[in-house]
Amino acid sequence: MLLFIHCFNLFDKGEATVNLFEAVLTRRSIRAFRDITPEKTLIDDIIDASRWTPSWGNTQPWNVTVVQGEQLRRFKEESTKLAVSGAPSEPDVSMPEKWPPRYLERYRDVGRRTLSSLSIERGDREGRNAFYLQMAELFGAPVLVVVTIGRELSLEYAMLDAGAFIQTLCLLAHEKGIGSCIMAAAVRYPGLMRELFNMSKNERIVAGVALGYRDEENPVNTFERVRVDKDEIVRWVE
Repeated sequence: MLLFIHCFNLFDKGEATVNLFEAVLTRRSIRAFRDITPEKTLIDDIIDASRWTPSWGNTQPWNVTVVQGEQLRRFKEESTKLAVSGAPSEPDVSMPEKWPPRYLERYRDVGRRTLSSLSIERGDREGRNAFYLQMAELFGAPVLVVVTIGRELSLEYAMLDAGAFIQTLCLLAHEKGIGSCIMAAAVRYPGLMRELFNMSKNERIVAGVALGYRDEENPVNTFERVRVDKDEIVRWVE
């Protein structure tokens, strides 16, 4: 009962804009943010509620570093320099290099939709490069949530739990009108993060979540999203 009251009071501080079903169906990756920083208390409340994400044996393996202000500005600047110089990515958790055909097509499709929304043609190398540099700048997001897990943990299950935590975070943020983008690109240079954010080498940096208010006028935030049909992924056994 006390937990229920705590959670109710936590989110009674701001009026929710959507219910959970709506949040799941309408939340999307935001790739253009407004230059307005959400209140620290709002971000803190969202993270506080996200602690109740389920995990393997209630191990709660996630740790969070929230970055904004001058340190985030420096990170964006240095990340952009590394990207421009062609510095190789060295993520703590290896990123996929190959996909089976059906997954590769989905991956390419969202890329096409994203670039097309910005009128960037397939052969427009300059336009593509400019967009990729925007990734290094976190699409202008004023807040970055860096999610880590301990190196001593089983990677597979800890990553599963961390992913659940990130989803909870993004849905709660969306409910409160805060846009999000889960970004592998944000964690390409973990050495830079550890240097600027004083992060431990004993923690694997697994993902960054860009947070902020979405730019409603930018078409990259409004293009049509797609998902595979339910019948492609669901089997019923009775």
